[in-house]
Amino acid sequence: MKFKKPKFWDYKKPTIISYLLLPISLILTILRIVINSTVKKKKYTSIKTVCVGNIYLGGTGKTSLSLKINEILGKKIKSCFIKKYYPNQIDEQKILANHGKLFKSKNRSSSIEQAIHEKFELAIFDDGLQDPSIKYDYRIVCFNIDNWIGNNLTIPSGPLRESIKNLKKYKNVFLNGNNENIDSIKEYIYKIDPSIKIFQGVYIPLNITEFDKNDKYLVFSGIGNHKTFITMLRKNNINVIRDLEFPDHYKYSQKDIDDIISVSEKLNCKILTTEKDYMRLNNNNKILYIKSELKILNQEAFINDISNVYENN
Repeated sequence: MKFKKPKFWDYKKPTIISYLLLPISLILTILRIVINSTVKKKKYTSIKTVCVGNIYLGGTGKTSLSLKINEILGKKIKSCFIKKYYPNQIDEQKILANHGKLFKSKNRSSSIEQAIHEKFELAIFDDGLQDPSIKYDYRIVCFNIDNWIGNNLTIPSGPLRESIKNLKKYKNVFLNGNNENIDSIKEYIYKIDPSIKIFQGVYIPLNITEFDKNDKYLVFSGIGNHKTFITMLRKNNINVIRDLEFPDHYKYSQKDIDDIISVSEKLNCKILTTEKDYMRLNNNNKILYIKSELKILNQEAFINDISNVYENN
């Protein structure tokens, strides 16, 4: 799927196009409410469930946070990942599988049953916040600070899967990115509900010492938070002379790769991308990649809060 979100989604104010699409957004919202009201949520008692989801459509750090939760809680409880199978998300599936047991199917409930059968005690869902069939023990809404909520309208008028006001029912928010404009975002969230718990994460490159900072780099990615990736590199003194942005989960063709290599040769520079993108490149030895992880700034508070999932339930 080569979906690239419209630029008008991320304007601070809605455009004429946004307003023209509002009737469709309203119809979709009503349909979602009707469907959700007819589906009975199932509560699982033999396994604890944590859902890392989003309201903003696109890269918000769900997979990175899922990995971090598994790293933290996996030391205390037998944990696994659950991700709904989409053929265009093989990259994320590979990354999750490299860090733990991954259950994937077209139906999340089937994956839960498999996890229960194999005696797992905690299931970490990468996405699934809007799945009306599951009553999760703990829900987290992720946002990328750079994108935040775009024009604050729902699909297709804007980038939101549901109204931002619904944060009051989720209670836990994760703000991921480069820690800019954080105070105004927090203020906005607290106006919705002052009891919402806000946690913060920043992306840390793990193999940055492998790269010569005197070199020049052409950087490309097909992720939902391309701007955040570029900012992280520049903050770590990587000399980015040009960057190319592709749609999220983009499936690169050989022509795409050849074109990228051709541009790098003309610029006389090296090529750098994300680990997630590299998973889609069949180990091309002309392309380097950055490994990164999410560092939770208020990790102790987060651990204390999420530990209640298995300590008190």
